[in-house]
Amino acid sequence: MHKINHPVRRIAFLCFGLMIMAFGVAFSIKGALGTSPISSVPYVTAKISGLSVGTTTIIMNFVFVLIQIAILRSQYDWLQLLQFPAAIVFGTMIDVAGYVLQAIAFSNYVQQWLLCIAGIFLIALGISLEVTANLVTTAGEGIVLAICRVVPVKFSNMKIIFDVTLVCISIVLSFVFLGHLDGVREGTVAAAIFVGLITKQTNRLMNHIESILGNTKSSPRSSKIA
Repeated sequence: MHKINHPVRRIAFLCFGLMIMAFGVAFSIKGALGTSPISSVPYVTAKISGLSVGTTTIIMNFVFVLIQIAILRSQYDWLQLLQFPAAIVFGTMIDVAGYVLQAIAFSNYVQQWLLCIAGIFLIALGISLEVTANLVTTAGEGIVLAICRVVPVKFSNMKIIFDVTLVCISIVLSFVFLGHLDGVREGTVAAAIFVGLITKQTNRLMNHIESILGNTKSSPRSSKIA
């Protein structure tokens, strides 16, 4: 996959990618079949605390950045501090997307799945846009990359471990503080399986777009994700 070299395009692709991902999260929440693994903890903690999902997403991503710094220390790429403003944009857009979609309602299980599928596709597309921007990683991806730098585990395997850990934390928090399971359902499993698969296809679309724009240099980070 190609990467963008023009700074304005990179910022535009990153912001657009974060916005698309935010709408994906909002669609998943609206479908009420479970959020994606990375959003399961913010969703449950929002239910517990009364804060918005966007706010808890920002807090979680800030924690992820601090963990990256603690893991890598002197090896930390300080450019990745841009994850902080990226997290703020992403969290804010989740709340904006939730407001935009609040009028949408469902009356049956099929409609719930349609909302869930829309969420999965938008999250995958947003990831491809973020990778194409090649400006800064998301905090969730960054923490996995940081762990892989100090532990001899493939990115894909560590990403699975990380996602499963987040889901398990969400389940425990849900039962302990809410008294029932919330935010983790069949849609969570579907997101865990299909976001990566769809991202491979949307990466090809981004590759075609970048070819049209005349870029030829490939991105090593995108090859890890694909």
